[in-house]
Amino acid sequence: MKTISVMIPCYNEEENVVPISEAVVEMFQKELPEYDYEILFIDNCSIDKTRDLLRMICSQNSKIKAILNVTNFGQFNSPYYGICQTSGDCTISLCCDFQDPVELIPVFVREWEKGYKIVSGIKTSSKENSFIYFLRSVYYKMIRKMSSVEMIEHFTGFGLYDKSFVKLLRQLDDPIPFIRGVVAEYGYKRKEIEYEQPKRRAGKTHNNWYSLYDAAMLSITSYTKVGLRIATFGGMIGAAVSFIVAVAYFIMKLIWWDRFPVGMTPLIIGVFGLGSLQLLFIGLLGEYVMNINTRVMHKPLVVEEERINFSE
Repeated sequence: MKTISVMIPCYNEEENVVPISEAVVEMFQKELPEYDYEILFIDNCSIDKTRDLLRMICSQNSKIKAILNVTNFGQFNSPYYGICQTSGDCTISLCCDFQDPVELIPVFVREWEKGYKIVSGIKTSSKENSFIYFLRSVYYKMIRKMSSVEMIEHFTGFGLYDKSFVKLLRQLDDPIPFIRGVVAEYGYKRKEIEYEQPKRRAGKTHNNWYSLYDAAMLSITSYTKVGLRIATFGGMIGAAVSFIVAVAYFIMKLIWWDRFPVGMTPLIIGVFGLGSLQLLFIGLLGEYVMNINTRVMHKPLVVEEERINFSE
């Protein structure tokens, strides 16, 4: 009998961990009785009752496991690490807030049985904030055009991964993994399943402007060179324009020295304009440096505090 792993990352999801575990178990019993299953929760150091509820759930069902992190390791490291800790013939990554529809799991499994190694859930629309969805759409299109890797639009990681791909994830040994980019770069025999993203069942979303910015910067610094190229070309163009303006200003001053006004406005505009560009590109360069620094330090993806229902 094949085993299907379901990996569910969570952070402050006390209202959702019990219902999502019940929904997944019920789905396997009704829709996929021919498969064995394991459910792995990985908790990113919740400060509500999530951990107590996870311990209770695990005590009632030995097929439900949990990893409790010592601190919050971010929205990318923890799910990636959780996938790598599964042991099934395939692994399905699923959000705890019900925004990834549980009813799509049988659909993913059927496609997997046809030979696809990766089955990706692609959002075609969302019942959440329309402005946030618009920003995500702009971001995906921008990254897709900038990256040398064919990025997948509106793919958040929700999907099925064959054990051969999970093995590849373990071998990558990346301290700041970006699962969406890894799937786009190394994913083969991939099937896309479209769906409409529902609203959260309960609780508040932990995604905000900063988390979106963090995702954007990680993808830009990991999979594109365009930021540094823009800085280089922008600097060259700015230097050329400045030189031409300086020469023209000098010539006009020589010819019409008595009628040509001496003012500070051009100088002020030039200083502030070039200064703003410099700050922008220094900040962008800093993002690349931080990315390199994190990889050089090579910290562990996560540090575990506790494991529940794992055999020795």
